[in-house]
Amino acid sequence: MNIRQQPSPNFDDRRGFGVSMIVLHYTGMHSAGAALQRMCDPAAKVSAHYLIDEAGTVTQMIDEADRAWHAGVACWHGETDINSMSVGIELQNPGHEHGYRPFPDAQIRALSALMTGIRSRHDVPDHRIVGHSDVAPSRKQDPGELFPWQRLSAEGHGTWPLPGGPVQRIDDARTALARIGYATDANDLPQVITAFQRRFLPTHLTGKADADTISRIGEVLTVLG
Repeated sequence: MNIRQQPSPNFDDRRGFGVSMIVLHYTGMHSAGAALQRMCDPAAKVSAHYLIDEAGTVTQMIDEADRAWHAGVACWHGETDINSMSVGIELQNPGHEHGYRPFPDAQIRALSALMTGIRSRHDVPDHRIVGHSDVAPSRKQDPGELFPWQRLSAEGHGTWPLPGGPVQRIDDARTALARIGYATDANDLPQVITAFQRRFLPTHLTGKADADTISRIGEVLTVLG
């Protein structure tokens, strides 16, 4: 890939962790330039390893060997130092506050190619490719319900349920969501359910463990094994 370089000072060491996760974000800003400027501003104290604009241009700010500051207070499968074990990728999109819109084809094609490269260098299983809202459901909505998780999975990156197959029985939504990876004890259950729906049932954002949601949780667990 042709990757632009614009180093950011906002990083530190990985604290002994290797890369085992990829966390996807949207910028929530009006332009890629504004997002890049903020993530390279030492006063902002935020960053990501990569930014992909809507035309598909990839800019690297932080070396993958270093720890970018993108996830904040977060948790997945009980692990809380998400920054130390992940590569953070920002996708230019105005977000829910500034005119949320679909992610262009060129942007997703660039993302898929970038992830192929990252995963050739690091052992990142599909179930550890997550959105910011997955690891921080009480705080974040990104990359949101318009992000094409199903397409990304079809291209070889991330988990997507397979409707029509066997479905695991779900007796308790909180326990089942925790098995997927969500921090169900540290967040209100409706927020966790909404985060799950944004990811796996994006046309059904009820925040409730209704029949459709329970069925989809069972489908996801079946895929995860």
